[in-house]
Amino acid sequence: MTYIPISPKERDAMLQTVGVKSLDDLFDAIPKNHRFPELDLPPALTEMEAATLLSEMAQTNENVREHMISFLGAGAYNHYVPSVVDHMLRRGEFFTAYTPYQPEISQGTLQAIFEYQSLMTNLTGMEVSNASHYDGATATAEAVNLAYAQFRGKRKKIVMSPTVHPQYREVIRTYSQGMGLEEAGDDVSADLEAGPEALMSLVDDKTMIVVVQYPDFFGRIHDYTKLIEDAHAKGALVCIVANPTALLMLKTPAEMGADIVVGEAQPFGIPLWYGGPYLGFFTTKKSYVHKMAGRLIGETVDARGQRSYVLTLTAREQHIKRERATSNICTNQGLLALAAAVYMSSLGKTGLQQVANLCYQKAHYAASELSKIDGFGLCFTEPFFHEFVLCCPKPASEVNEYLLDNGIFGGYDLGKDYPSLKNHLLVAVTEMNSKQEIDTLVEVLKEME
Repeated sequence: MTYIPISPKERDAMLQTVGVKSLDDLFDAIPKNHRFPELDLPPALTEMEAATLLSEMAQTNENVREHMISFLGAGAYNHYVPSVVDHMLRRGEFFTAYTPYQPEISQGTLQAIFEYQSLMTNLTGMEVSNASHYDGATATAEAVNLAYAQFRGKRKKIVMSPTVHPQYREVIRTYSQGMGLEEAGDDVSADLEAGPEALMSLVDDKTMIVVVQYPDFFGRIHDYTKLIEDAHAKGALVCIVANPTALLMLKTPAEMGADIVVGEAQPFGIPLWYGGPYLGFFTTKKSYVHKMAGRLIGETVDARGQRSYVLTLTAREQHIKRERATSNICTNQGLLALAAAVYMSSLGKTGLQQVANLCYQKAHYAASELSKIDGFGLCFTEPFFHEFVLCCPKPASEVNEYLLDNGIFGGYDLGKDYPSLKNHLLVAVTEMNSKQEIDTLVEVLKEME
């Protein structure tokens, strides 16, 4: 927002209105010894000097656009972003737009968010979408909140697959602390080769939600139809954490009977950006819309009968008392939702399917070639989309260090989260990886001693 300075006269009038004599009086509640702590900062720089220093620092960063080949995924992927996405985001009407509380002056922003919601429901097959959450992890945690609200606290058990993204599981644990919830299934020492049916023994009449990932964190594709049917038979909801790109090729979660579909929309027009900001999508059935957190834009008609858009069901959130709100996560991720909407619209259904197909074909070529190297091989036999687990003859950290020395970002070291998988790499391949890059990866690993 633009900083608008005030005159001394205006400042004095404001202080008088709030009943204090000086600006210092506004900080009486803060102990004096904490008001102006000594900060260990370098000497001040001019704007020109600061710009030069920051530019030099930025140039030392290695990135996937100019310097490095990347096979690192694990929830954030190097996809091509069409130039039209950035062009639209930087338009002043969107770039500096505030939360659209006033529909009469926010129709463009509201329609953009509505279009995003419509595209996400088409993608997942669900009935309603919000807009939106900080990232896939918070969207998943909000699915747990929805289930808790739906059962009004009468069911307090979460059954969560250990092959859901480790960071997502950690955020769920953070959200649920103090709520008296019971968690089951989240055991990284369990049999990681077991399919979704292994979770069913944990689901009972106390279970409020079952959380699985599609494809799972190891890239494997499972059909959760039977799991969902069994969970519903015991009265539980099922949340699927989905890769949006994969949904262009795979059976939709709605076809399996999912109640909630969430995930990270970063693959849709959002660069890697050093980890954020990202975009958590959240879609569900219409029957749960009153328990859904996040913005929701509705289409209606104005007094003249013309189509118009409004914020709807906002009383679930910050407009009412905190303890009565469905959720207190009320961010406006409209700009990133716009990025996803522009990305999906500019590529269209055919273009999105081509991206998904390229990811699939290139990943399978890479997996085939890598598995031919002595000491390396695929760890799982299940079908995969564009990520797969590579068994290595040495700890994954050593393999990645060797690859980094050769200008390659290797896969994700699964030993960080799964102690039994310290010699395993989660390799991701997208449409950005050329055959030459894949062949380079193979040749470098062949030369590794």
